[in-house]
Amino acid sequence: MRVKRRATVFVLIFIMIAWVGTGTAQTKMENIKADAYVLMDADSGNILEGYNQDKRLAPASMTKLMTLILAVEALEEGRVQLTDQVSTSENAWKMGGSQIYLAPGEVMSYEEMLIAIAVGSANDACVAVAEHLDGTHQAFVDKMNQKAADWGLQNTHFINSYGLSAEGHYTSAHDMAIIARHALAHPRVIEYTSIKQYDLREGKFVLYNTNKLLWWYAGTDGFKTGWTNEAKYCLTSTVKRDGLRLICVVMASPEVRGHFSDSMELYNYGFSKYAYKSFFVRDSVCGVVQVGKGLEDGVEAVAADDVGSIFLKGEKDTLTYAQQLTEYIDAPVVKGQKLGEMQVLKDGNVIKTVDIVSAKDVPKGGVIKEIKTMFAETFLL
Repeated sequence: MRVKRRATVFVLIFIMIAWVGTGTAQTKMENIKADAYVLMDADSGNILEGYNQDKRLAPASMTKLMTLILAVEALEEGRVQLTDQVSTSENAWKMGGSQIYLAPGEVMSYEEMLIAIAVGSANDACVAVAEHLDGTHQAFVDKMNQKAADWGLQNTHFINSYGLSAEGHYTSAHDMAIIARHALAHPRVIEYTSIKQYDLREGKFVLYNTNKLLWWYAGTDGFKTGWTNEAKYCLTSTVKRDGLRLICVVMASPEVRGHFSDSMELYNYGFSKYAYKSFFVRDSVCGVVQVGKGLEDGVEAVAADDVGSIFLKGEKDTLTYAQQLTEYIDAPVVKGQKLGEMQVLKDGNVIKTVDIVSAKDVPKGGVIKEIKTMFAETFLL
């Protein structure tokens, strides 16, 4: 009998250890009512707090963040222009839920369609943009899923571009935080999702951003709310204060405005516990590299990204940086060409590496430049 009991206890302990090892055994923060959440450091992608972070849940209109990313990428790639006129199909007109009530055949600029998605959470605009880019809504959704796969999102699958509940349409708090981190690479996404109010149709239709953190929580500049009966109240957002940018995702918060209060609770925790130490900001000059055989004798070397790191308050002095910069390079030099590296170290260990790049092009100097250089070296030294 004792042997059986011991065996049972052993099995239970083994199961508990295995459960903890999967990362699913988490302690929910007090006062947070959402079923799942993630607080992430945007710079490193490290999760500062999480609960049920990999649980598959309905994302509702947070789906539109991926829609916006693909739509802005199309702009960056030159496949569309902000002034392009987007026509409304009958398929887009039929959309329910939140919308801007596009009429069949109604035409609106590509930019205003994106603003309608970002600010007004317009389902009909999502379909219109999807069809404009890829011919059919389904083809666009296929690209959304391909993008999710490219980013390694194992708990995300989209059935539509707008987020109305559908079988097989899901994501997780962790995956949404990763999507949000990718969104930060596209300034126009932040530009649009930070708009509080927008006058559409020459002021006849006013859009008010559904993300009330833009009013209620200092430093908020994105992203997207979501609500359906199944998904409950959801929010993927980002806040930047004193150089520290955090991303927060809350899903399935049961109460009205609960996604806002849960998010603010998480942000309060993050900003009270962590800070950011900056050594160089993006595009700041880190040195000058001598250029040979060029139209100019030197070129400024700038940081390709922010050089700094999050730290636990009280541990600021553990962070240092080291710079490695090329002293000399022959022309031609291309803007953005790597000239060195900047390393951020914690207790002497490298935790981040940022390229140092050329601030501009330096073409070859040609024969006349070479003669002038030789003359100067010969007679002026």
